[in-house]
Amino acid sequence: MHIAEAVRVALQSLWANKLRSVLTLLGVVIGVGAVIAVLTFVSGINRYIAEKVFNLGADVFIINKHSSVITNIDQLLEAEKRKDITLEDYYAVAEGCGRCSDLGAMVANLAGKVKYGQQSINNTFIRGLTPSMPAILNIDMSAGRPINEVDVSNHAMVAVIGTDLVDNLFPGEDPLNKEIHAGGQSYRVIGIGKKQGTTLGQSRDNYLMVPITAYLKQYGSHNSIIICGKAAGVGSQLDAAMDEARVILRARRHDAPGASDSFAIETNENFLSLWASLTQTFFIAMIAIAATALVVGGIVIMNIMLVSVTERTREIGVRKAMGARRRDVLLQFLIESSTVALVGGFLGVVGGIVLAKSVTLLIGMPSAVPLWAVIAALLVSSSVGLFFGVYPAKRAARLDPIVALRFEL
Repeated sequence: MHIAEAVRVALQSLWANKLRSVLTLLGVVIGVGAVIAVLTFVSGINRYIAEKVFNLGADVFIINKHSSVITNIDQLLEAEKRKDITLEDYYAVAEGCGRCSDLGAMVANLAGKVKYGQQSINNTFIRGLTPSMPAILNIDMSAGRPINEVDVSNHAMVAVIGTDLVDNLFPGEDPLNKEIHAGGQSYRVIGIGKKQGTTLGQSRDNYLMVPITAYLKQYGSHNSIIICGKAAGVGSQLDAAMDEARVILRARRHDAPGASDSFAIETNENFLSLWASLTQTFFIAMIAIAATALVVGGIVIMNIMLVSVTERTREIGVRKAMGARRRDVLLQFLIESSTVALVGGFLGVVGGIVLAKSVTLLIGMPSAVPLWAVIAALLVSSSVGLFFGVYPAKRAARLDPIVALRFEL
């Protein structure tokens, strides 16, 4: 039997016994669908985390009072005892870091209430920053102007707002040069940030950006700031820029020779490796569940193929009587079992992608379909059919043609 003929027979058998085919393919469809859905979510979220959440390029480093990776209470207590990073520290690094192509500073987000007239919006992220920070964080303007050095020097009460504030506080009205209120302080709107969308259902456009000096004046200079530096390139250039900034801060903070830094300096790779470690356990668990479903699906395929061998015993006898060899019958049933599993794999891929994209449309969870995952899923599903089809195929190939021709259901 030619391969094309074996494939045709397998598809005809699936179509002729629709309910049995659905039950046969269910395990493979669930297993492959789960793998594709998980990989689609993980791939999409990883890409989104790298591009949108951290908003850092490969040539950017961050200096903070404490590390973003704290694994126990002792590390947290030790970090809290450190001196705050001040605006004077930022100016010292900005003056002394010759290998930094750009440098900025910001104060950690504070969630607050913003009002304009009778309108208000809650949970707005209020940030104090220097003029260079929007470029480092890839925040673009859609209207007005950004915060500049004059605003920082004069402690100006001006603000750049996100599109959520525009939609909620200024419906049908131009917000530029209007006075808004946050934390009991009035700010004049000078710019509007370009819309950034949502992250896992959380809006990224509900923010208020003010000069860092105005923020520290209103909320207290005891707040530790974050310094963001940009090197002229990656690799050795990034390392050199980080080393310069580290030396300057260690000298200012009087860190003893040989002692650890009294601050944390990290790159995008640190954040991405932390995220990867968080998602790895989840991914492994889902793969284990999917593998179990595939094994169950393979066992079902084997049982159905055994039923098929019994139903087609006379057909096998006729084929052998007409010259078919053992390996021909073996190949026929192996191709059929692989085809059945491959169809299940294809349906699982389609189902997994549809599920992932549906969730994306409903709650905004990012997703991206990796081509290698689709190819791997189809290969694995056909391999499952091939593996679990060996026993039924061998049983069919070993049938005695005379006994097979006498067989009756």
